[in-house]
Amino acid sequence: MKSLPAFGNQPLYQTDLGAAYVADSLDMLKQLPDGSVNLVVTSPPFALLRVKEYGNKDQHEYIDWLSEFGRLVHQKLTDDGSFVIDLGGAYQRGVPVRSLYNYRVLLKFVDELGFHLAEEFFWHNPSKLPSPIEWVNKRKIRVKDSVNTVWWFSKTEWPKSDVTKVLSEYSDRMKKLIKDPSAYYTPSKRPSGHDIGVGFGKDNGGAIPSNLLQISNGEATSKYLKICKELGLSAHPARFPSKLPEFFIKMLTTPGDLVIDIFAGSNTTGYVCELEGRRWLSFEQDHQYLSASVFRFLQNEPIDVIKSLYEELIGNAGAMGTSKKVVPKIQHNLAI
Repeated sequence: MKSLPAFGNQPLYQTDLGAAYVADSLDMLKQLPDGSVNLVVTSPPFALLRVKEYGNKDQHEYIDWLSEFGRLVHQKLTDDGSFVIDLGGAYQRGVPVRSLYNYRVLLKFVDELGFHLAEEFFWHNPSKLPSPIEWVNKRKIRVKDSVNTVWWFSKTEWPKSDVTKVLSEYSDRMKKLIKDPSAYYTPSKRPSGHDIGVGFGKDNGGAIPSNLLQISNGEATSKYLKICKELGLSAHPARFPSKLPEFFIKMLTTPGDLVIDIFAGSNTTGYVCELEGRRWLSFEQDHQYLSASVFRFLQNEPIDVIKSLYEELIGNAGAMGTSKKVVPKIQHNLAI
C-alpha cells in the first residue's frame, strides 16, 4: 500500500492508514501533489444566519470562501476522483424564504471551477430537530428542514464508481419474488416501454440505492460521545453520521485509495476510512475538536489512559513540529 503524502508539519495523531492534522486545509492542500487524491468528502460549516461555535461564514461571502477550497481540490484530484460535499439548507435573514446559497455553490463549482455534477444526492435526517424555531415552532408556517443537499462532483465525466459496493437490502416483497418469480409477475413489456424479462427476478445481492439517503444522525450511544461526556468535554456540535461518508467511500474508492476530509471536525471520515481500508488525511483548525476525535480510534483503554492521551494531544500546540503520536490500531468490527 502506498505511504501517505509528507507535509512540513507533523500530524496531531496517526494510525496505520491515516493522519489527523491541526491545520488550515488551504495550506495542506497546496502541499499535496497534483492528481494524488481519490476522494474528498466533507461537510463544511454551513452558511447559516447565526454564527456557530464551530465557525461559519455569512451567506454572502460563503460561496467565494468555499470556492477557494474547491479550486485546490480540483487540482489535487486524480482524473477519476470525486469531491462530495454535504451542504445544509438555510433561510434568508428575517423572512421565511429559503436561501439559494447551496445551489449557487453548485453552479459556481461547475461553471467556473471545472467540476462536473456526477449526481445530486439528498440526505434525509429523520432525527433532526424542528428548525428554524421562528417559522416552524412559533408561527408554524413552515415544516421542519430535515434534508441536506449532497453534491457529488467529479473532475471528469467518468469518475471511478461502483454501485455494487453500496447495494441496499431487498424489501421483503422482492425477496419473495426472487425466491419464486413466477408467482409474482409475468415477463412482459410495460406501458412505460420497459421490457421486464425473466432476469428481473435474479438475486444481485441487493437493490440499487436511490439518491435519497435516509440516515439518522442520532449517535447518543457512541463511544466518542460517551468519552467526551465522561471527561467533561464539548463534543463537536455538527457531526455527520458515519453512514454518510461510508456510502461514498465505498462507492467511489477502493482499498488503498487516498481520502481526505478538509473540514474534519470529530474525524468521522478518518475513522470510516480506517475501517474500510482506505488511506486518509483529516484537516481541522480546531485543536480541541480534533484532539477529542482520537476517542473514535480507542478501544478498551481505561479512562485514565484515555484522559492522559487527550491531555498530551491538547498540549501539542497546533501539532506543528511536534513528534508523531500513534494511536492504537483499531479493530474492524467496532461501531462508531
